[in-house]
Amino acid sequence: MALKIRLNRGGAKKRPIYRIVVAESSSPRDGRFIEKLGSYNPMLPKDSPQRLTFNVERVKYWLSVGALPTDRLARFFGAQDLVPKRVAPTNPVKSLPKKKAQERAKAAAGEPADAAPASA
Repeated sequence: MALKIRLNRGGAKKRPIYRIVVAESSSPRDGRFIEKLGSYNPMLPKDSPQRLTFNVERVKYWLSVGALPTDRLARFFGAQDLVPKRVAPTNPVKSLPKKKAQERAKAAAGEPADAAPASA
C-alpha cells in the first residue's frame, strides 16, 4: 500500500479550494482518503495565513511512516523545513547554447568560426 500526501479538489467552478489529504496512490484524486491534514486556498493572497494551513505533527507522522508528498506539497513542506528542498538537476551539456549560437557569438567577438562552409 503506497501512500501519498496530495491535494483533493473542492469548491466551485473557477473557485478551487483544496484539502491536503493522505490517500492510497491508487485511489482517485477526489476519492477516498485516509486522513485530512489541512487545506490550501489558492484564491487568497500569498501573504494570507489562511492560504495554507496544515497539522505539522500529523504531516511529520505520515512522512515518517513513508507517505510521499506530491511535487506541489513537497514545495510547501520544504518551505516549512519538513522535507528537504528539491533542487532541479543541472546538465552542463544542455546549458550550453546550440552550435549556430556559438558561431554567432564567436563572429561577434571577432574570432573566426571553426568550420565555416566555403561558398563556391
